Amino acid sequence: MARASEARQWAPGALRGLVDSLYTPFSGPGGEHVDEGALRTLVTHCLGALDHDGIWVGGLCGEAWALSTEERKRLLEVAVAQARAIKPDALIEACPASTNVLETVELTRHAAATGADICFLIPPYFEASGYESMRELLTYVAARTDMALGLFNTPAAKWALTPEECARLADEFPAVCAVKSGLFRPSHSAALHRIAPELVIWECEMLAYRGGFLRRGITAAGILGGTAYLYETPSNKLYSEQWELLVSDKLSEAIDHWYDSGLDDLTTSLHRAFGASNVDAPYIHWGSAFKAAAYELGLPVGDYPRSRPPQPALPDAMRALVHEAYRQSGLLPSS
Repeated sequence: MARASEARQWAPGALRGLVDSLYTPFSGPGGEHVDEGALRTLVTHCLGALDHDGIWVGGLCGEAWALSTEERKRLLEVAVAQARAIKPDALIEACPASTNVLETVELTRHAAATGADICFLIPPYFEASGYESMRELLTYVAARTDMALGLFNTPAAKWALTPEECARLADEFPAVCAVKSGLFRPSHSAALHRIAPELVIWECEMLAYRGGFLRRGITAAGILGGTAYLYETPSNKLYSEQWELLVSDKLSEAIDHWYDSGLDDLTTSLHRAFGASNVDAPYIHWGSAFKAAAYELGLPVGDYPRSRPPQPALPDAMRALVHEAYRQSGLLPSS
């Protein structure tokens, strides 16, 4: 764990590599339980079979809004223990997002005690919104915790911090050392880097990396909470190959690989199958979509393989599109 006072010195060297945002497997007639065995298997797959570098626990893919506080704590405890057993130096990111600052503080303190390395905070997403609300959140949390913090700028909050606002918050709160930019707006990341070069930034739009953002130092050499495990298998590590070309500054090769390997077709087809672009509209199926994809790849999703209500299940037509995307990519046999 990086303490708040150490965050800025720690982050550039630590926030690196392929870090997987995990879904939460459920079991029970209505998904009443977290399937801990399936979670352990998922962690082992990501860090062991795929040899990725870290995990993001309890975020949007993990359906944080659908879990009780105690479930969220237990989820992190199980994931941390398994990760440390498989890869002791794995980067572990927690996401204590909540509409309740008391819960945010409780979960952040728990993350520190459990052995997570950093917590990413989502801007307030119910009633309160805007810069002053985010400043209120950070004022409250930073005064009551001692841990490295990141900002997760995501369309799921239904609003976004501007680059200038991110920089102002980082200037006021030294614990803030990183930004996961889920806006799919590379210009936002470029603008933020110009005014706050000390921040470690992950730009979710991978086109930015093929466009030289890593070479120019705009973005970090880390995917801080992606779903690379849905775009490759242990025997066909498409995404890892792409990432290695990018971090090795082989941009021409990376561009060719993106198209020639089928990654472009696969990502485009899966995003379409999931029902949203992450730009024009938010996902409405979240865990259901990611679990449908994981199921196709043979990953454990629990015996309640969808999101908890009120999130809907992925419609059969969209599940069929997920299957077809994998079949066309070659990650599934054509038969």
